[in-house]
Amino acid sequence: MLTSLLIANRGEIACRIIRTARRLGIRTIAVYSDVDANALHVRQADEAVHIGPSPARSSYLAADRIIAAALQTGAQAIHPGYGFLSENADFAEAVVEAGLIWVGATPHAIRAMGLKDAAKALMQQAGVPVTPGYLGEDQSPERLRSEADAIGYPVLIKAVAGGGGKGMRRVDDPADFADALASCRREAASSFGDERVLIEQYVLSPRHIEVQVFGDTQGNIVHLFERDCSLQRRHQKVIEEAPAPGMDEATRAALCAAAVRAAQAVDYVGAGTVEFIADASQGLRADRIWFMEMNTRLQVEHPVTEEITGVDLVEWQLRVASGEPLPLGQEALSINGHAIEARLYAEDPAKGFLPAPGSLRYIRFPPGLRIETGVTSGDEISAFYDPMVAKVIAHADTREAALEALAHGLAGLSAWPLQTNGWFLVNLLTASTVWAGTATTAFIGEEQDLLTWPDPPSDALWAAAATQLLDDERALQDDRVPAVWRSQSGFRLNADPSAHIWLRCGEEVRRVPLRSGESATIPAIPASRIPDGPWLLTEGGRTFAFERARHDGAATGPASDGAILAPMPGRIIAVDVTNGQSVIRGQKLLTLEAMKMEHSLTAPFDGTVAELNAIAGAQVQVDALLARIEPASET
Repeated sequence: MLTSLLIANRGEIACRIIRTARRLGIRTIAVYSDVDANALHVRQADEAVHIGPSPARSSYLAADRIIAAALQTGAQAIHPGYGFLSENADFAEAVVEAGLIWVGATPHAIRAMGLKDAAKALMQQAGVPVTPGYLGEDQSPERLRSEADAIGYPVLIKAVAGGGGKGMRRVDDPADFADALASCRREAASSFGDERVLIEQYVLSPRHIEVQVFGDTQGNIVHLFERDCSLQRRHQKVIEEAPAPGMDEATRAALCAAAVRAAQAVDYVGAGTVEFIADASQGLRADRIWFMEMNTRLQVEHPVTEEITGVDLVEWQLRVASGEPLPLGQEALSINGHAIEARLYAEDPAKGFLPAPGSLRYIRFPPGLRIETGVTSGDEISAFYDPMVAKVIAHADTREAALEALAHGLAGLSAWPLQTNGWFLVNLLTASTVWAGTATTAFIGEEQDLLTWPDPPSDALWAAAATQLLDDERALQDDRVPAVWRSQSGFRLNADPSAHIWLRCGEEVRRVPLRSGESATIPAIPASRIPDGPWLLTEGGRTFAFERARHDGAATGPASDGAILAPMPGRIIAVDVTNGQSVIRGQKLLTLEAMKMEHSLTAPFDGTVAELNAIAGAQVQVDALLARIEPASET
């Protein structure tokens, strides 16, 4: 077994690899760019090496710096994760030439599967069914157009060296072919340095089915069954699950056998994925499933395979790289239950899924689910890299139970102030087509307007925010309240029938009534108080920030204009300051007795008591202006 490992990657996959390596007693070395100096994968590794500036091309794609870091730290092997240099045959060769162990596919296999046209030709020779299309050397626009006409529209133009959904264009009308070809070539040249394309028949009811394969250095190759990755946006996977819904045993056997033949054709070693496109217009049938490409690395969605098989694929990678045979043979592998993974991103679905990098002051992941992440509260989602926040995985005995668990968990996810696609994932997971298991790769695009319509906070959430805010204020201001109560949401508020509270959420300000006994029916909603910040409540996968507001809409508290308002009806029992007195942030100004409890109202910042309306013994109503603090001048 290896004794030390450098991980040539970052984020959640680096943390994922570190976890398994540590369990196996392997020393781990992280690499990091400027912006990742305090990243979670750096904090978790046994050692970390700075490899360059924040842009990936100057750090995580700088092969020479990574190899130098491995040699400098005495690393025995390099694991590339996925993305970055994971499918770079030249890098793999350079690692081996430096006397290090490469944890991945052989350079030969990477090259053989790296070009789509050559890979498809190889698969045809190996008896693996491929999508009808044109793979020829003649790349003239006239020849490509002629082949497209012969195949029949719609067709798909694909970059020969493409991947990740780049360099792909669907063409429905012959009149649009020339423009689509030119656009595809420009993107291919820019992304891969190779403008060559191939033409394929476009499958009208496409489902993306892939098979996990694994090989060792002794020539053994097994499959670990299939995954369905049909829920995609612009060819980027969003939800993945295993096994594929609607897959019968005969079709599964034919598909997985074809995947093993594909791996055998290149003497495959390590973890790989053979991707297929299925015409699901008549359900999943072996004669309507065709090879697309092979990814010669660990996949983002590998956890769903691990969940249904009980196998740690990273451990297998490390054992195979150490020269060991596969831990299990094909007959020992079986499917147990169903697993579904959702990719949580820092992006705004309501704005065309624009990336939304930024500060992550607070995040609370749903309990009871598998979380693969590279961030914690206080971290940053950098604009330099992929905006993934986490992968959230549910495993259950049935598909329905896994769907329900994942949707329910994501509905309670809380992240602030970062914008995430959590609520979009909830909408997607609860869609009837997804529950039926019949979604195609076109589903998100066709239903995007409906799936990305952001609902405002419900009346119930406003009510819950009001009770939570008052409960937190009461608990935090009274030492007699047990600490455990301070984290609870929803309490019985026996308030006066006319009581209310003014709250702000975003741009909306609302007067929320507090009627006697009503809060007893409010469900417990995940809520958190950020120090010196708002109260956060989650609903449907969205995090809403609530804070007190005056009736004119101004917020109260540390960020307000200094107005001290009565939080509820009560009696002033003590006034501790005088008009014109200087005060410091947190200093007690007065004490209000309400609901048989005392509430200390304090200064929100350093300043002067500019107005004082509070009189000891007086009864006051909610939102009554008791005092106003004028901020200290900055001189």
